[in-house]
Amino acid sequence: MSAELTAVFFALLSAISWGAGDFGGGVASRRLNPYLIALLVHTTGLLLFALLALLRGEAFQPQDLPWSVAAGLAGCVGLVFLYRAFEAGQMGLAAPIAGVVGAGLAALVGFVLEGLPTPLQLLGFGVGLLGVWLAARPEGGAGPAQGLVYAFLAGLGFGGYFALIHQVEGLFWPSALAKLTATLLMLGLVAWLGLLRREARLFASLGLVGLAGLLDAGGNVLFLVAAQTGRLDVAAVISSLYPAFTALLAWGLLREHLSRGQTVGVLLSLVAITLIASG
Repeated sequence: MSAELTAVFFALLSAISWGAGDFGGGVASRRLNPYLIALLVHTTGLLLFALLALLRGEAFQPQDLPWSVAAGLAGCVGLVFLYRAFEAGQMGLAAPIAGVVGAGLAALVGFVLEGLPTPLQLLGFGVGLLGVWLAARPEGGAGPAQGLVYAFLAGLGFGGYFALIHQVEGLFWPSALAKLTATLLMLGLVAWLGLLRREARLFASLGLVGLAGLLDAGGNVLFLVAAQTGRLDVAAVISSLYPAFTALLAWGLLREHLSRGQTVGVLLSLVAITLIASG
């Protein structure tokens, strides 16, 4: 398997993991405060990455420190605003907007750093972004949404994370440092707001939030492997197809109706993967 196909494969696994994690986090955000969910998700990722780095015996690269801290800040902003959008009741619209904005920003950075991809891959990017939008677009698709600004800010955070974490040389230690940065930021915010004292439903939802944290962490690692193996823009666009998998999980597990637009979006996502891989 070529390096580019390997990158496509890991980016697809990243999209699946992130899609499942966002599904779990989206369900939990309707039970708990989104800031508290973000704290628990980041903490889970921190513990997992630190353990994997120690077990692997990975050497810490000092030059990765500023990139990891900046990526952690961007990722923290992205996840907090995504959960704020979910809390506003716009789960179906927030995911594709965040996905499109994040993938678009990372693709622009990839164009600058690595040059333009092949024409087939460019076509795949366009088809993929359209698929992301349709896959999780609410039925009817009209009317203002309370979470639009939050979703846009989430996309900027995710795009910044994609671009910044791509600059590191390590694997688990940079991810652990990024999660440590996000965890400390969220811990300070949660403590300042006094959420731990007020949230009586915390322990009842720990399993769901913990699973969302593991899936989010898995998506981070898989994306980093994809970005280090191939092009940043390829990894970012395919990884950003995660709303398609969130929509499929909502359809399969919650029996939510999959609209015609969502079905077309899922199919377009598959076409986009094929085009990008063929390029």
